[in-house]
Amino acid sequence: MRLIDGKIISASVKERVKDEVAILKEQGITTGLAVIIVGEDPASKVYVANKKKACEALGIISEEYALPENTTQEELLKLIDELNNKASINGILCQLPLPKHLDEQAVINAILPEKDVDAFHPQNVGKIMLGDYDFVPCTPAGIMEMLQYENIDISGKTCVVIGRSNIVGKPMGMLLLHKNGTVTICHSRTKDLASVCKEADVLVAAVGRPNFVTADMVKEGAVVIDVGINRVDGKLVGDVDFQNVKDKCSAITPVPGGVGPMTIAMLMQNTLTAAKKQNKR
Repeated sequence: MRLIDGKIISASVKERVKDEVAILKEQGITTGLAVIIVGEDPASKVYVANKKKACEALGIISEEYALPENTTQEELLKLIDELNNKASINGILCQLPLPKHLDEQAVINAILPEKDVDAFHPQNVGKIMLGDYDFVPCTPAGIMEMLQYENIDISGKTCVVIGRSNIVGKPMGMLLLHKNGTVTICHSRTKDLASVCKEADVLVAAVGRPNFVTADMVKEGAVVIDVGINRVDGKLVGDVDFQNVKDKCSAITPVPGGVGPMTIAMLMQNTLTAAKKQNKR
């Protein structure tokens, strides 16, 4: 069993981004990311702090806009409009989930597609569908980077994704398809989920339920990617029952230290890509 170490792989991505950001800087081009956070969600605050830290380490200018819980839709859209028009900002990210009174889709739609480093804008989603994209949502992008780093070939493999969210499940399925995987996306209505999973050469668990994937659901020698981050008795655990599954796998990602670090590394990569495209590099 090979442990796919997200810390090592994310460090290599960040190193690559740092070098390219420095090259742009020598040409007089700065790389900038704006992060908007509305309200006091503790998990969101941790994510935003981590993003800021990553930006600083890589030479990316980071601007944080922390707005109060009672911010109106109009105020939020006005800020996005200002950032859309700010030349020094290449990427705009609005931390989700937003407070209930705000229209999440309207906010996503307001961000210019070329500055949408989360790749949630319908235009970017459509481009992923066509296989002609600039940005990919950071978590699926990170998983593809891990598979590539580990020389895991997807072509002709049976791939199963558990979860159909717009952030992970759906784009993940499309990316595996673009690499010639035969893809099944499972969800809460899937009949006999265990037997579908057991066919998978590559199994991606993004269901948000601790230890959901058990050893009897995993094919001998499969590659298992665990996207889940769940807190159980103060400890972080994934969607995969790691202890019992690991001995059946050829490769598996741990939680923590697997997919998690990759997500921020790919956000940095997307921000760099945005800066290069906006400056025709």
